[in-house]
Amino acid sequence: MKRVKLGEICEVVSGSTPKTNIAEYWDGDLEWITPAELDDETYIIKESHRKITRAAVQKTGLKPFPKGTVILSSRAPIGKVAIAGKEMYCNQGFKNLICSESVDNRYLYWYLKGHTDYLNALGRGATFKELSKNIVENIEIPLPELDKQIMYSNILKKCCDIMMALKQQMTQYELLIKSRFVELFGDPSINPKGWNEVNISEITSGKVSNGFFAKRSDYIKDGNVSVLGVANVVNRMYSQCKNLPKAYGTKSDIKKFQVQYGDLLFCRSSLVAEGIGKASVVPVDVPKGVLFECHVIRLVLDLEKCVPEYIQMLTTTDYYRKQILAQSKTATMTTIGQDGILKTNVLLPPVELQKQFLHVVQQTEKLKSITQKSINELQLLFDSLMQKYFG
Repeated sequence: MKRVKLGEICEVVSGSTPKTNIAEYWDGDLEWITPAELDDETYIIKESHRKITRAAVQKTGLKPFPKGTVILSSRAPIGKVAIAGKEMYCNQGFKNLICSESVDNRYLYWYLKGHTDYLNALGRGATFKELSKNIVENIEIPLPELDKQIMYSNILKKCCDIMMALKQQMTQYELLIKSRFVELFGDPSINPKGWNEVNISEITSGKVSNGFFAKRSDYIKDGNVSVLGVANVVNRMYSQCKNLPKAYGTKSDIKKFQVQYGDLLFCRSSLVAEGIGKASVVPVDVPKGVLFECHVIRLVLDLEKCVPEYIQMLTTTDYYRKQILAQSKTATMTTIGQDGILKTNVLLPPVELQKQFLHVVQQTEKLKSITQKSINELQLLFDSLMQKYFG
């Protein structure tokens, strides 16, 4: 397969920014994009957050790029890519590729999307890295016949579309759980069903505690314990307890910090207030030898009084989050201590009703597991195809 330079098959164009202090240049009807508007799932972009006026174009000489242009961010960050869904303008953070008839723009999109690390390695600059027009023009890519380019593009797009649909299905599962929670228990902020409100300490069966401490140098591949940290707790119903970093723990450490189902784990500190006090439940199938680390607080729930999944979902609601934020302290980071969590209250419906919610969670988790397996398999296929098509 022949290889060609991008400058041989594309016109490389950039953009510029009209002066922001001239009001007549802004809030018009012409699309003007910045690299921040592109994310990992952007394919075709048709609308920008900010818009410029025709006066800005006429008075500054801004040049548009046509529909179908492959948009490539060339700094802050390098390597974000999309296809223009209409004629647009952009700031100077792009080196955009207007394709000739010899290259399918979608084929070029997929090539660039699969070579982000390579593009970043090409960046030059002292203050920040950037791709110059010359660098982009000299990037070499494999270029099969046009019919093969189109075939490859169609296959990759179909693969991504299916993955996107499955990821949206995962989101729907989360919404289903939240919807069923409200159906069973009502909005906790209003408590329309009049559930008893109790201090959270009334549903615990052991001491509240901070976790296992290990220095960075103590983490070793052949350690005898796995360490569950903040990232494995925040924004998830069940703690992520697999593929964790390893460390060495004494018998005393294991006895004090090993987790089990019924443990509710809270994040102690966060750079943003929204992150603190978020909790997850240790799953039933947690492997042995998993310890929670020192930036996490554990509450051992009394399983005769409450269902952990119900309590976890309750902690995500405005009713409980307001209590957590009221007990937090802010200095360099926002933090909450054991005493702060113990000052919070929870609503306590009958355990049998909580178990109905648990059944919903369990059934939904099964569906999520099947869907996630499909996503993983599709990702492997996609990666294999990218390697096959582009090397």
